[in-house]
Amino acid sequence: MDFLSLTPMQMDALREVGNVGAGNSATALSQMVQKAIDMKVPSLGVVPFDHVADHMGGPETLVAGVYLRVEGKAPANLLFVLPIDSAKALVDMLMGFPPGTTQGIGEMETSALKEVGNILAGTYLSALAMFTRLTFEQSVPALAIDMAAAIISVVLTSIAEVGDHALLLATEFVGEGQQIAGSLFLIPEEGSLELILGSLGLA
Repeated sequence: MDFLSLTPMQMDALREVGNVGAGNSATALSQMVQKAIDMKVPSLGVVPFDHVADHMGGPETLVAGVYLRVEGKAPANLLFVLPIDSAKALVDMLMGFPPGTTQGIGEMETSALKEVGNILAGTYLSALAMFTRLTFEQSVPALAIDMAAAIISVVLTSIAEVGDHALLLATEFVGEGQQIAGSLFLIPEEGSLELILGSLGLA
């Protein structure tokens, strides 16, 4: 099965998982930084691998990408991507710095972005597990800063068997008057999408 063959009902179910995960992510982030941060999934779509970089701002756009491998009965891959300026703005939001404070991505900033990726992945997978009753285990997050096309290339070479498309969940972080957009890509391995949908009662 490929994402392109999903019915509107199946897409709605996956969108609901994303919304629940976003709500839980917002709660976890707010607790981590001790201030209100809202998070939304304004849209969900299917993206051909050839066009994933376009949804990051273009193949040559400098981005911060947090990658996690997902193990279990339905193995998959999660990639959270932010344009570099948005990544710096998110660090400012998390650290309570005035906008524009963060100028580079050093050790502290890397740690903060990895933790955001970890929380996003964990809450999304927890929501997916709640809906499907499947078990998901995520790897330690890895962060890369590079051009969008280079990050996609590295991710795809680490995946054995996948379809031709990824599920894109647009993400929005809202806090202290700022709105920061990112992208969360779910790339299931062969057979995983069928198992997830079957567990949702939507196969």
